[in-house]
Amino acid sequence: MSLRTGHASSSGARSRSVRLLMIRHGQTPSNIEGSLDTGIPGPGLTNLGVQQANALPHALTGEHIGALFASVQTRAQLTAAPLAEALGLPVLVREGLREVSAGDLEMNTDRASIDLYHDISFGWAEGRLGRRMPGGENGIEVYGRFNSVVEEAVSSGNETVALFAHGQILRTWVAAHTDNVGVDYAAGHLLHNTGVIVVEGSPTDGWQALTWMGTALGGSLVDEGTATGPGGEPQ
Repeated sequence: MSLRTGHASSSGARSRSVRLLMIRHGQTPSNIEGSLDTGIPGPGLTNLGVQQANALPHALTGEHIGALFASVQTRAQLTAAPLAEALGLPVLVREGLREVSAGDLEMNTDRASIDLYHDISFGWAEGRLGRRMPGGENGIEVYGRFNSVVEEAVSSGNETVALFAHGQILRTWVAAHTDNVGVDYAAGHLLHNTGVIVVEGSPTDGWQALTWMGTALGGSLVDEGTATGPGGEPQ
């Protein structure tokens, strides 16, 4: 599935446009269990997750990626590693890209906990930024830390930058910050492991979502939609 509304312009007084590839990490054991696993450093990848990560260099051959950022959580760094090796680039690890903390809901698998996690985090994109996850963060804190990495990526001078992060923070950030994706779309569309959302623009001029590819970048052979975890499932 894709969204295509044209590229953000860099003409006139507008700032330089940057293309961000926002890639969700590969599959983890917690994704199979369906648990709200948001701790640091968190789990590694399953065998399928390793295959998903290894498929990324080929899947992204046509992209001219100039920098790679990953969250402090192990799964994001492991997912970025094969692409970093193929491109000869370092993985820049940043705390701001970590998943939305589940707080008191951590490791829960019940439907009520998952629905509350979605309701609060997608609510931030609707303007309820002060609402706090039980025992966790509020939207001001989450978007603040994520935006600090986005600003660093923009200031790197690269036209295309890959951000390896997590399902829920990517979906709610895109719903809150792009001009053409709202909460209904973001909450209602999946983002499987190694799915990607491509956005273009700048912090000053705004962002457009160009592509929402909810299934694994490596294709159906490395996709497991039934074990994608709460951060990537439709609300």
